[in-house]
Formats: sequence, structure tokens, C-alpha cells
Amino acid sequence: MAARTSRRILRYLGYATGAGAVGAGGLYFVYRPHDVPGLDAASVPPPTYGEGGIFRPPNFPRVKTRAEQIADLKANAGAGFTAAKNKFANAVRGQEQPSAQDEYDLLIIGGGATGTGIALDAASRGLKVALVERDDFASGTSSKSTKLVHGGVRYLEKAVWQLDYNQYKLVKEALRERRYFLDTAPHLSSWLPIMIPVEKWWQAPYFWAGTKFYDFLAGSENIETSYFMTKSRALDAFPMLRKDNLWGALVYYDGAHNDSRMNISLAMTGALYGATMVNYMEVTGLEKDSNGKLCGAKVKDLVAEKDGKNADEFTIKAKGIINATGPFTDAIRKMDEPNVAEIVAPSSGVHVILPGYYSPSDMGLIDPHTSDGRVIFFLPWQGNTIAGTTDAPCDIKQNPIAGEEEIDWILKEVSNYLQPEINVRRGDVLAAWSGIRPLVRDPKRAKSEGLVRNHLVTTSDAGLITISGGKWTTYRQMAEEAVDEALTQFKLKASPVPNPPLVSGVEGFHEDMELDGSCKTHAIKLVGAHGFSKTLFINLIQHYGIDTEVAKHLTESYGDRAWTVAALCAPTEARFPVRGIRISELYPFVDGEVRYAVRHEYAQTAIDVVSRRTRLAFLNAQAALEALPQIIDLMAEELNWSKSRKAIEWTNGVQFLGSMGLPKGKLDLTREDVEAGRVGKYADEEYGYYARHDKPDETLESDSKFASGQNPMIGRQSPSNN
Repeated sequence: MAARTSRRILRYLGYATGAGAVGAGGLYFVYRPHDVPGLDAASVPPPTYGEGGIFRPPNFPRVKTRAEQIADLKANAGAGFTAAKNKFANAVRGQEQPSAQDEYDLLIIGGGATGTGIALDAASRGLKVALVERDDFASGTSSKSTKLVHGGVRYLEKAVWQLDYNQYKLVKEALRERRYFLDTAPHLSSWLPIMIPVEKWWQAPYFWAGTKFYDFLAGSENIETSYFMTKSRALDAFPMLRKDNLWGALVYYDGAHNDSRMNISLAMTGALYGATMVNYMEVTGLEKDSNGKLCGAKVKDLVAEKDGKNADEFTIKAKGIINATGPFTDAIRKMDEPNVAEIVAPSSGVHVILPGYYSPSDMGLIDPHTSDGRVIFFLPWQGNTIAGTTDAPCDIKQNPIAGEEEIDWILKEVSNYLQPEINVRRGDVLAAWSGIRPLVRDPKRAKSEGLVRNHLVTTSDAGLITISGGKWTTYRQMAEEAVDEALTQFKLKASPVPNPPLVSGVEGFHEDMELDGSCKTHAIKLVGAHGFSKTLFINLIQHYGIDTEVAKHLTESYGDRAWTVAALCAPTEARFPVRGIRISELYPFVDGEVRYAVRHEYAQTAIDVVSRRTRLAFLNAQAALEALPQIIDLMAEELNWSKSRKAIEWTNGVQFLGSMGLPKGKLDLTREDVEAGRVGKYADEEYGYYARHDKPDETLESDSKFASGQNPMIGRQSPSNN
């Protein structure tokens, strides 16, 4: 009897111990310390004062200028002819000297996220690479994203309920790439908590299970663990939320980033690794050899045309060509095969920018079930609030315009989640833009089978590799697959890179990575990443006397290259800040960024600077218009523009800002109008629609009890005289 009781007690103790171990393991898994990207110390220390009190700034490696890159392209074009001539002469003499050594291994068409990612991947595998872009780097969809680096909670929901393995695979891949993204560019990306409001109690376990599954899929690459918030805590974190239909909230973590600056960083890193990167170089035709295989492309420099010069066409010789042109994919495919079936189904994604007071600075929000079933994000970004996005079929245009119907839909959905006393006004929209998602249809499947949500790599009979679809988060994986396909299709051989560029600019520092010919882009830190830390801005303030807000902006946009940007800032002639003249009073963008963009980032137009090197046009279209004269003048000094070129830049800049939400009434303003401060004058019919503030000459009843123009301090009956 005693033995039986002892066994029972021991069994219960065993159960309790097992349950405790499982519970402890679960708690450790949930609350274990995480290696959060961006919180580590810099890979290389900040510069210091050496012997004799001499400041030694980082010695960053020089990137070839755009003119030098074009010279390399033309040398390749001439080398192809010379090599062919030498090959014929050598053949006559019985010698063999193949011209393949003189041509590029790969020519990439398209300078968006995917194209620049491919260029960096291929160059870091020892291939000879050239990339050409008709417009500017990130000029298309890559600068008009939702600014998220995410696995896709909505895709996970579809994967579970529709038992769709492809959706599951897409989420799993994106979560892995999310971590690589944050690790290789910590200055341009960071983690962001995102709230899912819970309106009914029974939604809480559903959303909790979904976010925990999301964490589980991320595995060791997870950032932080999702958690539940009570109603009071949710309102404390997001006080703008509507109270009457709020029961609680779930918070999960994803990444956010500066998309166009990320794109530029990829392009500049690829250039440092030896890739020839040229923007404003249009492909006018594809070249084929006697066997009908692609062997090059005809290109034309569009900048020369802007300067009123004749742009000679020349041919770039390459063993293989990759088409990475996003929405314009089919246009390049038809240069190869005129009758080929189109695979791109363009979809418009509209975003609007609202003032920062619409959301907390450190918390986003997602509405997974809007009035018509679409998902909408509400996120803090660059000091403002970004809201979007829509998903509607559209035509392919260079600079699509956000439609009023789509803007109104976003504002209506946003207002449903905010307190009733917060009036979401159309006039609060500081900027609005439309990005074209290049959704693709697999040409090997019937049209009825729908679109492919992930990316697609195809090869034509003539050897044109096309990579299309996908999203920002998976750009690196897309690039890796495209280069792998090119190695196979074009019989290329990757080789080690024994002397990689010293991207950090610090002698003696070498990354713990061997470029052995395999893909290493998951570990290659981009330009600006090596010397970045969360406290770098303090060093910048102490040395250059830059405003704190500006210093934080520079380090978070340029990483360690903020040292160079700060050095290019003009003195303010004030006690503080000592350097950094703002190009807009409302935002921390400064003159040194314009000079840096021209000298070190291939900026060729005012649009490049106002929208993609800085993000002013994306944050506030009217502020961008006001800054345009100063930007044009600074660029004219750097690039020796003529008066006619400056006039072209003004016209093109204002037209572009029209696609960024600038009111129609502002599109006819001259430069003289803007410099005279007449931007804020609103026509009566536009006043209630676009006004950012009340008209100065219109006094509200609540403002004063005195009549307009009456001074209460003058007069016999004034209170002060009694």
C-alpha cells in the first residue's frame, strides 16, 4: 500500500516536473534575449583625434564617377570590335585569342532593387558586370513601396486557410530575408512594432495564434516576440485609436526601411565591387549573333540629350543579359521576341503621407480586414505617417498619379480606426503617390490559374533571362536565383575575389567573410553600414556642430558616410548649428546632401535629389516645391548647368511633383513665384480641399472678440486705460 502511494506521488512529481520544464522552455523561447539588428556597436570605431590633435576622418574608397563608368561601357563597345579584328588576324596566323575576355559576363537592364541586387551579387562572385537604367536608380516601384521589410502576415493567413504551400513558402523565405536585410543595412532599416486592433474578444485568440505562428516561422531570425495588449495599454501606446469598438490589441514585429536610399546603397556597393553602374542609359535595342542568341544591347545616354547634345548610340557586348525592369518587363521581352505574350499584370498601390501626429513615432498599425477586404497599413515614417495601400489594375506609366478615389478610400479607412473627434481631412495629405506592382503570370500556365505572388525567373529561346514579380524584402533571394540561372544558361564561371574593396574605409579591418565565388550577399554589408551605430550622431554633432535632428537623419540615411556628407555642408555663420543649411525648414535635409548626391551617388537631375537621394517629395510635395530652386542652384554649381538646363530642371521637377500629390493649382507656379513665397496662396476653390492652414486674412470667431484690424490697446475705452 505504501509502495503504491509512493509510486503515485513520484508519478505526480514527474508530471509536475515535466510540465514545469515545458513551461520554462516555453517562457525562455518567448522571452529569451534577442540579437536585435542595429543595437550592436559599430563594426569599426568612429574616427578620433590622433597625435597632435589632428582629426583623421575615415578614408572611404573612391567610387568611379558616372563619366568614368560610361567610358568603361564605351571601351567595352570598342574592345568588342578590336577583339574581333584581332581574333581574325590571329586566326590567320594560326593563333587563338578569344574576344570573350573583353566583353561583359552579364548586362543587367533595370536599376531597381532587383537589378542592383543582381549586380552586387554577380560582381561579388567575380563576374564582369554592367548595369544600365533608363531613368534613375529606384525611379520606379522600388521607391514607392510601403517601406516595410516583412514576411507578410496576410500571406500567412491565406496559406493556412487556403492550404497554399506557395504562400507558406513565400512567408518563410521573406522572414529569412528580413533578417539579412536588417543585418546588412542597419542604418537604413530597423524593426517596428505593428499593432492589430482587436474589436471582439473572440478575435484575440485568433490573432494571437497567427502572430505566434509568424514568430515560430521566423525561428532564430525572429526580431522580437509578439504580445497581447489590453485596451488601456493599447490606448496608451496608440492614443489616437477609437475607444468604443476596441477590446485589445496584438502587437507583432516587422522591419521598416528607407527604400530608395537602400536602392542607391546597393548600386554604390555594386560599383565598389567593380560593377559598371550607369543611370539614364536607355536600351534602344538588343543585339543577336549569327545563331540568334543575344550578345549585347544598343544604349543611349539620356543626360547628354538633357544638355542639348547629340547622344551617340553604342553597343555593349555581353555573354548574357538579364531583364530586371519591373513593370516594364514586357517592353524588354518584346525587343527580344516582338510577339511574345505579356506576363506582367500591373497593379496600382497608392500611399498617402499624413502629418506625424496621426500616429505614434514608434508604433504602426495594420487593418487586416477593411471594408472591401483589402489590407491597409498605418505606419510612422521619417517623422510623418504613411497610410496605404490600394491594389487595383492600372496602366503602366513612368510616373503614375494617385487617383482621388483611391486617396479618399484610404482616408475613409483610416478614419474608421481613429477617434471621432480627429477629423481626417483631405487637406492633411502632404504627399500621395502611386507605385506599380509588377504582378506576373507564369507563361507556362493557363491564364485562368491566376497570378504568381512570388517572383518568377524565365529564359527565352534567345537567352534573355527575365526576373519579375516579388517584393522588396526578397530582392536578395531574387538576385541570387537570377545569377545562379545566368551561370547555368550562359556557361559562366564564378571566381573568388581575392582583394575585396575596403568598403569600411578603415585600413586593417576585414570582414569575417571569404568571397570564394559563391553567393555571399547575405553577409555583405552595404555602403554606410560598417561604421554605423545608434550613437554615431553624437560624434557627428561634437565634431561638425550639426543640429541634433540633422545629425540623426544623416547617420540613419548614410550610415558612416554621414562624415562625408557633414564635411560637404556649408557653414551657417551662426553660433549653432555650425554647419548644415536646411533645404526645407520643416525637414532635416541639408545642403551637403545635394553635393554628396552629385559627387558620390550619380544624381543627375533635381528630381533625383528631391525624391530619391533625400525623401522630401515623398514627405511633403509643397515643401519639395519650395526647396526646388535651392536644389537646382546647388546642382548647377556641381554640374555646370546652363540657364536652359536649369529651366528644364524646374519644368521637369514641378511636373514630377504633380505625380507626388502637389495640388493642380501649384503646377503653373514659376520659379519666381516660389522664391517670392507665393506657394501658400490658395485659389478659393482649392482652399477647403488642399489648405494646410487657415488663410491669414480670415479670422475665426473663436480667435478674437475684436474686429479685424482693431487694436485693443489703443483708444479711450481700451481696458489698459481704465
